[in-house]
Amino acid sequence: MKRRVVVTGIGALTPLGNDCETFWNNIKQGKNGIDFLTTIDTSLNDIKIGGEIKNFDFESYFGRKQLKRMDRFVQFAMVATDEAVKDSKIDFKNVNTDRFGIYYGSGIGGLETIANQEDRAKKRGYTRLSPYFIPSAIINMAAGQISIKYKIKGISTSVVTACASATNSIGDGFRAIRDGYLDGCIAGGSEASLIPLGLGGFNVMHALNKSNDPNKASIPFDKNRSGFVMGEGAGTLILESLKHAKKRGAKIYAEVSGYGATSDSYHITGPDETGDGAKKSMLNAINDAQHQPKDVDYINAHGTSTPLNDRTETRAIKSAFKDHACNLNISSTKSMTGHLLGASGAIEAIVTLLACKEDYIPPTINTETLDEECDLNYTLKNGINKTVDVAISNSLGFGGHNATILFKKYKGE
Repeated sequence: MKRRVVVTGIGALTPLGNDCETFWNNIKQGKNGIDFLTTIDTSLNDIKIGGEIKNFDFESYFGRKQLKRMDRFVQFAMVATDEAVKDSKIDFKNVNTDRFGIYYGSGIGGLETIANQEDRAKKRGYTRLSPYFIPSAIINMAAGQISIKYKIKGISTSVVTACASATNSIGDGFRAIRDGYLDGCIAGGSEASLIPLGLGGFNVMHALNKSNDPNKASIPFDKNRSGFVMGEGAGTLILESLKHAKKRGAKIYAEVSGYGATSDSYHITGPDETGDGAKKSMLNAINDAQHQPKDVDYINAHGTSTPLNDRTETRAIKSAFKDHACNLNISSTKSMTGHLLGASGAIEAIVTLLACKEDYIPPTINTETLDEECDLNYTLKNGINKTVDVAISNSLGFGGHNATILFKKYKGE
C-alpha cells in the first residue's frame, strides 16, 4: 500500500532572502533579487549582474576553520537545511535514523573550490593543494555533511541532472517514503557557481542574458528575452510519511502527491522543441498523483527567459493540458531570483507548496511584451489570491532531463 507523503519543514537561502519567510514575502511582493554583482570580479566578463546571496555572514555562522573545509555550495546547503530542520521541529534523537534519508543534489558542485585550487596549484605547485580540496568540491558532500551533522543513517545520495537536480531529489525522496523504504528524508539542492568561471562558461554558450539591466534581464516569455540570469543559493524540504508526521505532532505545509521524470534524448543543451519530454513529465506526475490535468490550478514554470525554453515549455503545457491550458495560472519566479541551476527546483518547490498552503499565485515580473508563441496566462506583474488545491513545479535540465513534482493542499485524512 502506497503511503501519503507530506512536507513538514522548509528552508531557503536565496537572492530574495536568507530564510523562507523573507523569501516568500518578497516573492509575493514581486521584488527583484537580481542586481549588479558585488562579491566577484566581473572585469573579464561581459556579464555584470546575477542573483547573489546578500548580507549573510558565513564566517560567523560556521567559523573560519569550518569554512575552509566546505565549498560555498555545501555552506548554502547546510544553512538551508538547518532552517528546515528547525522549522520541522524534528528531533533526530527520537527518530529511527536508519529509516531517514537524504536526497540532495547540485548541478555543478564545488566549482569555486576547483577554480581556486587550480589557480593555487599553478602558482605554488600541486603539492600545495588544500587537503580539503576534494572533500569540498565533490557533489555528494552536501548530502554527506548533512548526514554527519544530524547523524542520519539511511540512504544519503546526490542527484546530478543539471537544472533538474533538486526536483529529481525531491521526487526520489518522495517515492522512497511513499513506497515504504523510508519514514522521512531531507531533500533539496544547492548551487554556488556564480563565479567568474561559471559566468564565462555559460556566457560563451550564449545562454546568458546580456542586457546587464537587472529589470530587463530575466524576462520569461517576453519576445525580447535573450537568456537567463545566473543565481545562487539552496532550498531544503523535510518530507515525511503522513503517519510519521502525525505521530510526532508535526505541522504540515502540503502533501507531495506525484512525480514525473523523462528524457528528451535530443541535444546536450537545447530542449526538444516539440515539448514532448516536458509534456510527458507533467502528465506522469499528474497520473502518479491520480489526478486529471483539469485538476491542476497552478504551474511554477521552469521559465528560464531563454528563447528555446520558454516557447518549448509553453508548447508542452498546451499539449499536456489541452483546453485547460488557458485556465491555468503560470508563473516563472526566476524573473525574481534568476536561475539557481541545480538549486532552482528546490526553492521553486517551496514556492509551489506555499502557493497551495496560502492560496496565492506569485507573479512573473518585468515581462512586458509576450512572445507570440508564448500566449498563456503567466500571471504578469502582480500575484493574485486564488484557490490552489493542486500545483506542479517543472525543472528542465541540460542533457534533456525533465522533472515535475506535484503538490496538493493538505486537507487532513
